[in-house]
Amino acid sequence: MKTFKKHLDDSLKDPEFNDIYNEERKLIELSLRIHEAREKSGLSQLEVANMAHVTQQQLSKIENGKNCNMITFLKVCRALGLDFNFIPRVAS
Repeated sequence: MKTFKKHLDDSLKDPEFNDIYNEERKLIELSLRIHEAREKSGLSQLEVANMAHVTQQQLSKIENGKNCNMITFLKVCRALGLDFNFIPRVAS
């Protein structure tokens, strides 16, 4: 029987699957950072949404890794005091 890990390892050998997988992984990592920052601040989704001038539903989508527009994403980051520094990738 093939384990999930073995199946994933095999699937990641496909360059197209690997690219999509890594994009989704990065989206989830950003979503988790926003969720963790909100919880660490002791604020509810509604409180942060009000501070960011977005709806609670929009914030929920961001925290759950759903698609959102960049303006909404940046408003939430600003409300939580988060800043992103983009570092060039090292060529492999």
